[in-house]
Amino acid sequence: MTDTAPARLPGKNAFFFVLVTVFIDHLAFGLIIPVLPTLIQDLANVPASGATLWIGGLAATYAVMTFLFGPLIGALSDKFGRRPVLLVSMAMLGLDFLLMALAPNIWILFLGRALAGISGATYSTANAYIADTTTPEERGRAFGFIGASFGLGFIFGPVIGGLLGELGPRIPFFAAVGLAFLNFLYGVFVLPESLPKARRRNLNLKRANPLGAARHFSKLPKVSWFLIASGIFFLAHTVFPATWSVHGEIRYDWSPMQIGLSLGLVGVGAATVQAGLMGFILKRLGSVRTIMFGYCVTIIAMTGFAFAGQPLFAYLIIPFSALGGVTMPAANALMSSLTPPDAQGELQGAASSLNALGMIIGPLIMSGALFSFSREDAPLQFGGAAFLLAAILTALAFLPFLRGVAANRDVLPAAAP
Repeated sequence: MTDTAPARLPGKNAFFFVLVTVFIDHLAFGLIIPVLPTLIQDLANVPASGATLWIGGLAATYAVMTFLFGPLIGALSDKFGRRPVLLVSMAMLGLDFLLMALAPNIWILFLGRALAGISGATYSTANAYIADTTTPEERGRAFGFIGASFGLGFIFGPVIGGLLGELGPRIPFFAAVGLAFLNFLYGVFVLPESLPKARRRNLNLKRANPLGAARHFSKLPKVSWFLIASGIFFLAHTVFPATWSVHGEIRYDWSPMQIGLSLGLVGVGAATVQAGLMGFILKRLGSVRTIMFGYCVTIIAMTGFAFAGQPLFAYLIIPFSALGGVTMPAANALMSSLTPPDAQGELQGAASSLNALGMIIGPLIMSGALFSFSREDAPLQFGGAAFLLAAILTALAFLPFLRGVAANRDVLPAAAP
């Protein structure tokens, strides 16, 4: 055994632990979505419309902490190894949900979301663990499993949370506590270290800088317009985590179970499109036309959600809206094809920075739009305002995207048929 090899081969159980870590992180997040509006109404003593701003603030708190701590968490895993970072983060996630389950006031919820934002920044550490323990040939398939765990957590989380929420708004939080601590204990006994000491590096705060997007843009001029378009598109999609649950309660009088089932249907549609139809559509249309198709589908779907006065119409739009899920994978493929092999990391860094900023800004503006047009004294009552805003933002994403197509016209035929 060489110095650069792990002291113990991680094997199946360790790989399974990493998959479960990602799954539980997003399952636990999904568990609380259906009941969060009810709990906020109780703690803040506000009506359903008033809960929208609190939800936006909680989502932004989570995103800010992930944005700030994501690079630092990665740097700490480079110095101390992946195992301690993953285990500490899982324990912190359990503490977060315990705080929220027992929260006597709204500010404890904010503390819990801040802790969750820090512990939720381990997605990159999970990816690093996989990279440590797989060959380049195996890596794509392994990352696919990570993505599948992400999707499954979001599919089942809201459904289970909605069912448990019928028993009380705090029950899903206690369920999330149990899942997080069981996974922590499993990892203590199963998870070996993947990064040998010979391959660790000293902590460098310059590498742990969360504000590196401008540097990434300067190094990737060919894809800058596409990055901006993708960032705007991602911003539009924050309407779902920011407003869907309280939107369903305000507009359709949905129970937590109905909110959970509707979100589960969204997740099933997205997983079906990305796993079953993505390759076919991309092969037939090519990257550029697939992205344009995704933008058009999303604009139509968001507009449909905005004017869906009856819940049946919303349910009917959900499967159609799933076709918009081809957009981001096609955009990633296009940008990657225009980026040199030695700059792929810079590309992912720029995309991650924009997505993190979108998760900070998006919940605030989306929940603000819903609150402004759904409160009792609103001059115009329009429960679909946030989704109409999302449709407008998606339409605006066309502008930088078309600029990117024009700027790369000489290379696009070969890069993106």
